[in-house]
Amino acid sequence: MRSLFAAVGCLLVAAVAEPAFAGKSGQIVFSSDRSGQWCIWTINADGSQMKQLTRPAADENDVDPVFSPDGKSILFTSTRGGKAAIWRMLLGGSKPESVCEGDQAEWSPDGKRIVFRRSESILTRNLVDGTEKVLTPRNWPHCSGPAWSPGGKAIAFACRWEAGNGVFTVPPEGGKPAKVYDEKGACEPHWSPDGTRIVYETESHICTIGPDGTKNRTVTYFGGVQRYGRFSPDGQYIVFCQGASERGPWELYIAPAGGGTPERLTEGGSDMYPDWK
Repeated sequence: MRSLFAAVGCLLVAAVAEPAFAGKSGQIVFSSDRSGQWCIWTINADGSQMKQLTRPAADENDVDPVFSPDGKSILFTSTRGGKAAIWRMLLGGSKPESVCEGDQAEWSPDGKRIVFRRSESILTRNLVDGTEKVLTPRNWPHCSGPAWSPGGKAIAFACRWEAGNGVFTVPPEGGKPAKVYDEKGACEPHWSPDGTRIVYETESHICTIGPDGTKNRTVTYFGGVQRYGRFSPDGQYIVFCQGASERGPWELYIAPAGGGTPERLTEGGSDMYPDWK
């Protein structure tokens, strides 16, 4: 499950990487501690033009970035002000503003609402009038990682019990959650662009599954620990972070969505929580 990390000293810097992923397009936003504490960065999917976007104070951290549907804004979680809250900013990092208390936020497909976690429950929030709705049952513990389906009709999330984790879906209007998969510590679900698959993580690997629980397959078979998978905009690839152990350090990798040899996108520091547009 996701958490916020403490470190010190963040400077606004930019680095340039030689393009290494010919044919892979778009931009990836992620959180990294490579310049001190956790800040928001972007890199092109071909490995070029790495850039730091946020510069929180020395005792603050920014994590969990996600692009808006129109690609013009970024949601992220920050400890600015002393507690975890959801923030948004323009794509280049300007005009950061607090949205509400909570973390792990994602946009609705039309960009008018967000889904997020607060006090281990999953909620939606209307960005225009601020109205909120709790989606998960009150007796469900440790809910996390909500993700809105591309068609807007379902929200995937994870829930953790003493026996392990499970991935579920629930309508954005509320209702009884439906189980997708509850074995091998399944958590951190995210949808494919066409809504036919969900990428999720187990204790050590990245997998994909249909939202109805069918066609479950492992994408990463190699050593180390893989976390936080996200599909590319065309659904052909998955970006994820990998560490030698659960303690990291973490680096971003790209692999074919159907499985195959991964390619390392970043190195240096720890890089986590990628999103791809």
